[in-house]
Amino acid sequence: MTGFTWKWPIALVLGAVLTILLILSVLWLTRASRSKPDPAKLLDPEERQRASEYAHNHEKHRSSFKRGKRNDTEPTLFAWNLKDRITSSPIYARYRIYKIGVLVTSVLSCLALAISVCLVARPSAIENLNETSSSRDIVLCLDVSGSALPFDQQVIASYLELIQKFKTERIGMSIFNSTSKMVFPLTNDYSLVKQELTSALTALDGVSSPTSINNMTPKQYQEISNFLSGTEERPNATSLIGDGLVSCEAMFPGFSASAQTIQPRVAPASIVLATDNVLAGTPIYTLHQAMQLAKMNSIRVDGLYTGDNESLDSATTAEFRQQVQWEGGTFLTRQNGQSVDDLVKSIEAQKITEASKERMVNLSDQPDPWIIALGILLAAFFIMLGWVKR
Repeated sequence: MTGFTWKWPIALVLGAVLTILLILSVLWLTRASRSKPDPAKLLDPEERQRASEYAHNHEKHRSSFKRGKRNDTEPTLFAWNLKDRITSSPIYARYRIYKIGVLVTSVLSCLALAISVCLVARPSAIENLNETSSSRDIVLCLDVSGSALPFDQQVIASYLELIQKFKTERIGMSIFNSTSKMVFPLTNDYSLVKQELTSALTALDGVSSPTSINNMTPKQYQEISNFLSGTEERPNATSLIGDGLVSCEAMFPGFSASAQTIQPRVAPASIVLATDNVLAGTPIYTLHQAMQLAKMNSIRVDGLYTGDNESLDSATTAEFRQQVQWEGGTFLTRQNGQSVDDLVKSIEAQKITEASKERMVNLSDQPDPWIIALGILLAAFFIMLGWVKR
């Protein structure tokens, strides 16, 4: 929490006026002139008789009696100084305790009212979210052709680990070879995301090299077949990078395949394109055309080269790097001992750093401390009220 505020501050003003009126009413009802006890009633009958006789024999009070200020002996107790005699009376001691009890009960009721007003005003916490996460749409776009498939497992495993740190991101996943297949759409249902990524990870468990498929058990082969189903619908074609990338771009809301100007977005959109860029066949979209569409739709594309080290200096790898960097994305390879996990984390770290430039504030109700305080005050109030009534 980085701050504190009230959602309905006007309730505080109205509540303050109401509380002040209540306090003034209590003070008026309990002021000394209205609640002054009758001194005569604080003494037992014998004490009252002695006091009356003393008053009659006292010259000062007798003269006042003759002037007609009083017409009986009982009221002279008000004119006679009985302070010491009254304050020592047990009844007066109980009266003082009663007055204290009334005062404490009144204070508790005023405090309870004040806290109730604060609850009506809805105390809220201001939380700055841009320190750890940002609202983004992310699509994992994986080439599942034979040459790239062995490294897709590592990419999925990395994102399965990173998903634990996501808070507001929406995640989607698409795989492609000659055709594309959406594994799951953009969603912030992380339980679904984890389930799908885990299922994909299990399906790819037996794929460690392009030739390892031949050594799979029937069960493993069925799992990988189910996972890849729908990605090989075009004959004599494989790894159509541009078409696969456009299919991933189409997963974002508002995507336009005919956009001629850059389309703004409310939430940042990004694609992690994992491929070795080895094209075999004639695509509808070239990689360059797919990158242009991504730029026009304000979609960032980060490239993750998943080919072998022998192809790092090839023309296809150079083209992949050039296209990704031209669009403003990050291009990373597994050279210099970097693992796929390191590459994925590097891409995500850069995205979070860039997104943190925009402020994100979350406002949430925080009534718990106030409710606890109100409960304690009400409990004390009813205890004191019961004692006062006795």
